[in-house]
Amino acid sequence: MHSSLTASLQAQQSASPGDWERTFRQMVMFDLAKDMELGNFLSYYRNFAVPRLAQTLVENGEILERPTKRSYDTAIVIYELIANGLDSLRGQEMIALLNRVHRYVPGTPEDFRYVLLTLLVVPIRWTQQHAWRQPTVSEVDAATRFFAELGQRMHLVQLPQTFTEAAAILDAYEAANVMTSSAGISLMGSTVQILKDTLPRPVRPFTRTLLSAMFDDDRLTDALGLPRRRRWSRAMLNTALSLRNVVARRKPLPAEPRFTPGRSGSGAYPNGYVLADLGPTRVMGPVDHGH
Repeated sequence: MHSSLTASLQAQQSASPGDWERTFRQMVMFDLAKDMELGNFLSYYRNFAVPRLAQTLVENGEILERPTKRSYDTAIVIYELIANGLDSLRGQEMIALLNRVHRYVPGTPEDFRYVLLTLLVVPIRWTQQHAWRQPTVSEVDAATRFFAELGQRMHLVQLPQTFTEAAAILDAYEAANVMTSSAGISLMGSTVQILKDTLPRPVRPFTRTLLSAMFDDDRLTDALGLPRRRRWSRAMLNTALSLRNVVARRKPLPAEPRFTPGRSGSGAYPNGYVLADLGPTRVMGPVDHGH
């Protein structure tokens, strides 16, 4: 058994059965960090494929005017919750921010639930298909519990209690709501540069084609104005990921977590950030910390 897999399974075995937050944190920050991060990228873009959600985001203006900040803020808020715990002081502040922002966003309960479930289902499915190892049952259960608990704190309703149920809800919502819109195409065009900047320079001209291969869903790529997936692009992506995984299985798990609260190497916060930096500028008034 390779060193990474051995360390990963030992870490899970040492956790108490009910310690779902620690299991999920280990998964996101260490064991499957890169693939969970890629899955989060895809979940973010997915919202643009729903015209009603896309139109709301365009009218808000944050993504079109400050695409880098909005993209990184969205990720940082979730990673803050995972790194610190939902009920930590920093976690409570992030949940208060989410609740305050959503009070100003139109949408149905099903819309808000869908946005939450993309953060669960899309990264897990990506790791199941492409990561250096399959996520374990305990990891999938921990991820599901995390987002169910987060959803409760955001006052969302009819939250799924199993991953299978969550995936079915997401699939049904997308079957009914994903379609092409000018708003979605505009949002995708504004944010694709962020992914492009993270790629090796020789790959950057193929960013949109790579995204299509990563989505592997013509319905989504059409809705986002991306080129149709190609057999060669999927083959190249799968080959690159397979080679990466061969290396990953022979390396020890990273010693440092994928995310450290307050620090960021991104273009949005090159010198780090404080929690007050996060969130859209159009939310009026101070953040209610809820305590």
